[in-house]
Amino acid sequence: MERLQRILAGAGGMGGHPPPDSPLLDSSEQVYISSLALLKMLKHGRAGVPMEVMGLMLGEFVDEYTVRVVDVFAMPQSGTGVSVEAVDPVFQTNMLDMLKQTGRPEMVVGWYHSHPGFGCWLSGVDINTQQSFEALNQRAVAVVIDPIQSVKGKVVIDAFRLINPQTMMLGQEPRQTTSNLGYLNKPSIQALIHGLNRHYYSIAINYRKNELEEKMLLNLHKKKWTDGLTLQQFDSHSKTNEQTVEEMRSLAIKYNKAVQEEDELSPEKLAIANVGRQDAKKHLEEHVNNLMSSNIIQTLGTMLDTVVF
Repeated sequence: MERLQRILAGAGGMGGHPPPDSPLLDSSEQVYISSLALLKMLKHGRAGVPMEVMGLMLGEFVDEYTVRVVDVFAMPQSGTGVSVEAVDPVFQTNMLDMLKQTGRPEMVVGWYHSHPGFGCWLSGVDINTQQSFEALNQRAVAVVIDPIQSVKGKVVIDAFRLINPQTMMLGQEPRQTTSNLGYLNKPSIQALIHGLNRHYYSIAINYRKNELEEKMLLNLHKKKWTDGLTLQQFDSHSKTNEQTVEEMRSLAIKYNKAVQEEDELSPEKLAIANVGRQDAKKHLEEHVNNLMSSNIIQTLGTMLDTVVF
């Protein structure tokens, strides 16, 4: 019924008649992505480098201003350049049925794909794929993630939705503006060149995690007490010791030379003598401490393994 209303509204707009009342898309709309979904997307995108990969996002449309993504699953598609293949409907149906058996009853709210190394925007093939999703649900979201440019603390990700070409022809705005949330992120020049704000617009992304996800993230790289007893390979440990001792010898020569120069310099010249130079004393102390701790742990671990095993 909603699709029929949209078609009639478009026809009425082209004919000059005002379209019937319908909920308009808003600039304050946000996509809330869970920590689990973000980790899965990053891991999938990083595993597919240099190929593009794609998958579907599961969640719900909470209200007219909120789209919640709780989980994602990968699709068996990949692509080269700036395009990915179409969605496999058989795989999608089977995957959704199996997810419902494991307690994931959420619906598909959109799709994601990776752009390894060349930023977040939609190509012509991506726009056609998004049109097929929006034909099923007008509020479907296309998320693009760049696993190459993403670093710790900054994930390069963006969400898009298409602009109705009839709206652009009539000179109307694609969505009503009730807040500046949709305009806080400055678009990249590359995205503007490839049709941002002409063929599609960007949606603000936010992140939300519950108590279980917070515990999962805290335990992700948590060290155990057994990590201190883990032995290194004896060959690599011996090479590391030799390299460290060689560096300590060169640092000791530099430190000895610096001490001799200090006696000949005035206090004014001494204050600026070491600016921009390597502090041999500090690096020597670090090398000594690291060498002692690694050898003590290696020796104790070897003794314990000999006694226990």
